[in-house]
Order: sequence, then C-alpha cells, then structure tokens
Amino acid sequence: MIRTTRVLAGALLTGLALLTGAGAAVADDPSPSPSASGDGSGPTEAGTAFRTATAIQQNQTATAGGSTGDYLYWVFPADAGQRATVKAKVTLPEAATRHGVSTWQVDVYDGLRRRQACIYGKQTGKAAADATTVELTCVLRTVRAWSEPWANDPLPGSYYVRLTVVDLPSADLGLPVRTEVEVTSAGKGGAGDIDGTLSEPLVPGVSTADRASTDGASAAPVPLAGEPEDGWASGWWTDRWLWTVGGGVLGAFAAVFGYSLTRGSGRPSRVPPGM
Repeated sequence: MIRTTRVLAGALLTGLALLTGAGAAVADDPSPSPSASGDGSGPTEAGTAFRTATAIQQNQTATAGGSTGDYLYWVFPADAGQRATVKAKVTLPEAATRHGVSTWQVDVYDGLRRRQACIYGKQTGKAAADATTVELTCVLRTVRAWSEPWANDPLPGSYYVRLTVVDLPSADLGLPVRTEVEVTSAGKGGAGDIDGTLSEPLVPGVSTADRASTDGASAAPVPLAGEPEDGWASGWWTDRWLWTVGGGVLGAFAAVFGYSLTRGSGRPSRVPPGM
C-alpha cells in the first residue's frame, strides 16, 4: 500500500509541475502586448490637450516638436496585469539661447483623468543651463482587472502622458524643443490580479456610444484612444487558477496518504480470525 501511494505521489507531483510550468508561460503575459511595429517608430506629433492627445501603442517611440512651455499629450492602452513604464526625452535648445535652469515633468493620467502615481523613476528632472537633453521615467502600478472606484487603482483602458516644463526663466518661453516618448510594459501575472473585471475598459467615448445605442439613435463613431492589437483581456484568466487546482490536488493526496499511514496494513496478526 505504501509503495503504491509513493508511486501515486510521484505521478501527481510530475503532473502538477507540468501544469504549473505550462500555466506560467501563459500567466507571465496575462494580456497580449502589442508587438512593435517595424523599427518601433510611432507618430511624429503630439496633442495639446486630453481631447487631442496623439494615440500611440506600446513599444513605439513617438516624437514631436514643440515650444518650451507647451503641454504635450499622448495616449496609450494598458491592459490588466501590465506594469507600464513611460520614458520621455527632451532635446533642449542650444545653450547659448537659454538663460538658466529648467525643470521638466512627465505625468500620467488614467481614462478617468485621474493622475496616477509613479512607484519609481525620475518623474521630474532639472536641466542645467548647458545641458543638451533631459530624460524622465515613470513606472506605473500594475493595472488591475477590477477595483472599487474610490481606490484610485489603475484599471484597463487609456492612459494619458503629459510632458511639460514646470519651471524655467521667463525669457526661455517659446524656445523650440524636440521630444521623444516611449511606453513599454511587463506582464506581472497573477501576483497583481484580483477577482472581477470591468464591463468596459476606461476609454473616451464608451459611455456616450452606449447611451446613444440605448436611446435608439445611431451612435456616432467614437474616436477611441487605441487598444491592444489582440483586444482587451477578458479578466477571468489568472495563474491563480493553477495554484488553486494544484493546491486542491495536493490536499486530496495528503488526505489519502495520511489515512493510509494511520490505517496500517490491516488486521493485526495477534487477532484470531473470525473475531
């Protein structure tokens, strides 16, 4: 009996290892990330407000020219399980034309235009009077499939990037600059998942189109800010399913194995037959 139990244990553990390994490959990227297009180049302009933000995809590099003091906006999609990193680079005018130190800042807002905190990175950077570039980074929290509205957690949908100068000599306003913005993300898997999912991702115009459909009117085309190439994640799959099933299998095996140990080999030899 014990030998049979050990064989069963080995088979179960092997099967569980294969199941977990296969699931990890899927759960490492819970929502398909859009592939880089060509050489990763993206749009060559930026919006000047939330409503005119230029749409970009992850793994693209967007460039734009502007004037010092402008607010530059881009918008990108982020799905459940992704931890996005926004990188911005500002190429400054020639030092001979500038009059002092300038301070630049990159901010990120979600689809409800709530400012999202950077968990780490250089969100604000100062450029010395003789500097040629300033580089900024903002690493966001992992996007959750669902959350309470008051929690201010990052949710699937559109995310707006705003780049601007927040402090500089007034004489430097209007000088030309060149900017580069790139968004990448890493799949965090079930470690960042919770139960539940949004009925709709947080992208501009979704509620307007739904209301028009309900009223029977023909819904006007909604200028969505972009979405992953393979669509939004359904939200139900997470590698926690694998650990739940694996834990159940191991628990059942532990119960059988414990019973076999306490039951013994059968009737004690000292007990006469028939009793």
